[in-house]
Amino acid sequence: MRVGGIMATLADLPDSVILEIFSYLSVRDRIRLSRVCHRWRRLVDDRWLWRHVDLTVYRMRPKIMWHLLRRYMASRLQSLRLGGYLSSGSQVPQLSPALMRALGQKCPNLKCLCLHGADLSVVPITSLPCTLRTLELHSCEISMAWLLKGQDPTVLPLLECIVLDRVPAFRDEHLQGLTRFRALRSLVLGGTYRVTETGLDASLQKLSYLQRLEVLGCALSADSTLLSISRHLRDVQKIRLTVTGLSVPGLSVLEGMPALESLCLQGPHMTPEMPSPAEIISSCLTMPKLRVLELQGLEWDGQEAERILCQGLPHCLVIIRACPKESIDWWL
Repeated sequence: MRVGGIMATLADLPDSVILEIFSYLSVRDRIRLSRVCHRWRRLVDDRWLWRHVDLTVYRMRPKIMWHLLRRYMASRLQSLRLGGYLSSGSQVPQLSPALMRALGQKCPNLKCLCLHGADLSVVPITSLPCTLRTLELHSCEISMAWLLKGQDPTVLPLLECIVLDRVPAFRDEHLQGLTRFRALRSLVLGGTYRVTETGLDASLQKLSYLQRLEVLGCALSADSTLLSISRHLRDVQKIRLTVTGLSVPGLSVLEGMPALESLCLQGPHMTPEMPSPAEIISSCLTMPKLRVLELQGLEWDGQEAERILCQGLPHCLVIIRACPKESIDWWL
């Protein structure tokens, strides 16, 4: 790079620019760069660089994880993405209660914990950091004791969002246990096929303070889900759900929802009962605060459907796109 006719090198860049470059690198590459020179070692040690850490692509020995925790993350860490196989040459999951407790003790600013492919059957929920505001579980195993109603009500007192994506053991009893998280405002259920329509309705009755609900790829009909939402979540602001079993009467139960701002209907399959663009417009016009309507994978002609919806809902941002591909986790 030339500046004023003079060739500039990486050493000429200000610290802020180099830090921004380093932020796009993996944890392993950052640590390697710390060995280049004293300046880069100082920059790699900068608090800003260790606010958000993603370790899901690594299988590392537990002692290396402990070293990262003590040396780099500690009080700097705000969000952590962690794979469940921190192994030393074996396939045995190494997420332990001790590690979870250490995160809580050494990382007082940790607000978001995202676990992938973790066996949490021997990790009690009481060992998780009490500072968490967001907890995501993707393809994780949990014990029957997890999240059950009647457990310690002081666990995770600040929890505002929980994502349960392909957690096969999650069932109605666990869903009802979420009612003890009084700060909870956002709930995402993805592929939790053990949750029943009766269980969802009973739980939403006690989770009336939710502001965001996503129900995707579950064994629930869209009509029954929307009926439960209309009965119990009058203050909900964002809804995303799979359209399996959605009909015109089912969508109409949302009419007049006073706080709903964003509605996403997601494929992958259309049925003859599926509301037409005109019927969707009719229902959406009764929602006074609706500003975003998103339709994914509904196999409509994108331009024509989008034109009809945009004309009928001029106050809304209308988004029509293909259904996102189902992710394939690297550890499966």
